[in-house]
Amino acid sequence: MSALGELAALRKTKGAKDTLSPSERGDNKAAIFFLAPWFIGLGLITAGPLLASLYLSFTDYSLLEAPSWIGIENYVRMLDDPRLHNSLVVTFTYVFVSVPLQLAAALGLAMVLDRGLRGLAIYRSVYYLPSLLGGSVAIAILWRQIFGTNGLVNQVLGIFGIQGQGWVSHPDYALGTLMILNVWTFGAPMIIFLAGLRQIPEMYYEASSIDGAGRVRKFVSITLPLLTPIIFFNLVLQVIGAFQAFTQAFVVSGGGGGPADSTLFYTLYLYQNGFRSFDMGYASAMAWLLLVIIAALTAANFFFSKYWVFYND
Repeated sequence: MSALGELAALRKTKGAKDTLSPSERGDNKAAIFFLAPWFIGLGLITAGPLLASLYLSFTDYSLLEAPSWIGIENYVRMLDDPRLHNSLVVTFTYVFVSVPLQLAAALGLAMVLDRGLRGLAIYRSVYYLPSLLGGSVAIAILWRQIFGTNGLVNQVLGIFGIQGQGWVSHPDYALGTLMILNVWTFGAPMIIFLAGLRQIPEMYYEASSIDGAGRVRKFVSITLPLLTPIIFFNLVLQVIGAFQAFTQAFVVSGGGGGPADSTLFYTLYLYQNGFRSFDMGYASAMAWLLLVIIAALTAANFFFSKYWVFYND
C-alpha cells in the first residue's frame, strides 16, 4: 500500500472513532447513570465535608452559633496545648510499638499455617475473627474486664501466687493493654502474608537446601526479601489504621483518656474538643493536622521503600 493509501485509511479509521453510533452513545449514558450515585456520594459524603472542615478549621465554631473567621488562631493554639502534645506522644507510642509487634505476630502465624495444616480454612477463619471484632465496643468492654482488678489476667497470676493490679487503671500499664489488643487483631495482615508466602516458588527453598542453608538462612535470604512488598503493603495500612484508633481507648477509659491521660489518643482528644466542648473549629484544625501527619508518614514509607522493598525487577 502506498503512503497516500495508508493516510486515507488512517483518516477513515479516525473518522469512524470520532463518530459514535446511537447504541454506543446509549452505553455511555447508561454508564454515567450507574456511576452517578458514586459521584453524588463522593461529593456529599466525602469531598463536601472535607472542604467544610477545612473552612471550619479557620473559624471559631461552637455548633451553637454561626462560625466566625479567626484565621490561623486554631493552628497557633495547638502549639501551646499540653494535652494535644501528650495525645501525640501517646498515639505515636501506640503506633510505633503495636504495629511492628502486630506484623511480626501476623507473619509468624502465617508461616506456621503455610506448612499445610489440616483444616487450614478453619484456622484462617478463627484467626481472622479478631480483625473483624477487635474494633468493636463489645471487645473493648471485654478487654477492660479481662485486665481489670478482678479480671482474667489477675486470676491467672493468682494461681502462681502473683498479686495483680488493675492494669487498665494504672497509668504505666493502661496503654500497654491497648497495644496488646491491637496486636491481637492480626488476622487481616496474617491472611495477606499467607497469600504472599504461597506465591514464593518452592524451587528457591529446594536450591538453598542443596547448598546447606538452614531455616534461619532461608527465612533471611529468601522469605523476607520476597515478602517485602507484602510487608510494605501491610505496614502502610496498619499505620494508617492505628493512627485512627478510637473505640478501644474511648471504652476502656470511659471517654476521658485516663488514667492520667495515659490512653488519650489523638482521635479521642479530637472527639472531646468537638463533641464535649463543642469547639468544632479547633477540632477541625486537629483533624487536618492528623491528615497531614498520616500523609507525611505514608509519603515517608513510600520514599524509604526503595531501599528495602524488592520487586521482580
